[in-house]
Amino acid sequence: MEKNQIIKLEITDLSYEAMGVAHYEGMTVFVNNALPGETVEAKILKVKKHFAFAKIEQIIKESPDRVNIKLNQWVQTGLASLAHVKYDKQLEFKRNQVVNLLQKAHLDDVKVGETLPSPEETGYRNKAQVPVREVKGQLEIGFFRKHSHDLVPLTNFFTTDPEIDRVLVAVRDILRQYHVPAYDEIHNQGEVRYLDIRRSKATGEIMVILVCLHKDFPQLPKVAETIKQIAGVTSLVLNYNPKKTNVILGKVDYLIFGKPQITDQIGDVKFKISPESFFQINSLQTPRLYDLAIKKADLQPDDIVIDAYSGIGTIGLSVAKHVKSVRGIESVSDAVKDANNNAKLNSISNAKYVTGKAEEVMPRWAAKGIKADVIFVDPPRKGLTPEFIEAAVKTSPKKIVYISCNPATMIRDLQEFMNEGYTFNQIDPVDMFPQTPHVEAVTVLERARK
Repeated sequence: MEKNQIIKLEITDLSYEAMGVAHYEGMTVFVNNALPGETVEAKILKVKKHFAFAKIEQIIKESPDRVNIKLNQWVQTGLASLAHVKYDKQLEFKRNQVVNLLQKAHLDDVKVGETLPSPEETGYRNKAQVPVREVKGQLEIGFFRKHSHDLVPLTNFFTTDPEIDRVLVAVRDILRQYHVPAYDEIHNQGEVRYLDIRRSKATGEIMVILVCLHKDFPQLPKVAETIKQIAGVTSLVLNYNPKKTNVILGKVDYLIFGKPQITDQIGDVKFKISPESFFQINSLQTPRLYDLAIKKADLQPDDIVIDAYSGIGTIGLSVAKHVKSVRGIESVSDAVKDANNNAKLNSISNAKYVTGKAEEVMPRWAAKGIKADVIFVDPPRKGLTPEFIEAAVKTSPKKIVYISCNPATMIRDLQEFMNEGYTFNQIDPVDMFPQTPHVEAVTVLERARK
């Protein structure tokens, strides 16, 4: 097999990255934008020892599950790499990811629920972080082509709230109007690196964050004055990121005008959100995710709950009305401050948040005789550390509610809990990110009765 070779392929499966999978003369070939059941003519792009990557030249036989989208850039950039798949088949694909992972772990007897669909299939994101680069001599916003740093200019981001798209384009035009230079990542020069826009579905408030190479730039006063006139914008923040890095946000924020936070809502609980606060992206699906977790946990009025990785308190404050008390732990002190303020904002008196690492704080609480009936965890993609699992087991909760954005690390962690005497019998997938391969999952571990 050689680069640029044209071959005919039968697509038999989808990879976890949503690429079509085919086999040709002993090689596995991953074909971008191809679907199971399709026959395609494909051009080989890259050849490795046991596999190759290809792109479609022509679809000979088309899958009935295909959606013919006009803006193929969504798929090319990975921004919405399932946009060409019917939504019911996307839900099926996500459930199968969990099923396949359980089979690999020899946990075939664990039941997998149907994927909970999102109320919105497009336009659901309440936040956008888009790169700003110069393309053909002009400042552009868009998204990087998959596995590259080539910017594909876009004005419609498909999965993002249309109001955010409107503001993105308006800010782009203002930056062009005042000749603000886009960031040049090769030479670490220029000015605006990213536009980071957040919008509250509950209040309509919009925060614009300019991620910049410098703390200030000559055109900033005029840029700020003009951004202030965009309908819906309630604040402008300059985030200072001077480093040559792929990390989007720097560590320092400067409020240029407006309020330092926007207010959003999950169910009936309000949250003040700072520029760098983690807040679930899909505002309408998040309460459904939490309601599912709360229902599965079968919480009791006298339960004491630990909310680990608590962030600004989204899970703990949603749980508080169902239980006796909530104790939250978070390593980022600003998030802890936000969480306690959010408890006050909602007149919730039975939830308290402290700064620290959960794996260090929980054993201290256990030593003082503070026990938890239920621990809620919603860790980052890398999952839980062995130290956290050890500390959680020492706390001896009756139940551990595990919400995951990465079923692969979740199942790894669940096996560790099983070794420590906990059991689980079902995982429920939740679609927080329609049009993408990402799947959220919820399960409840119970301590085996002695």
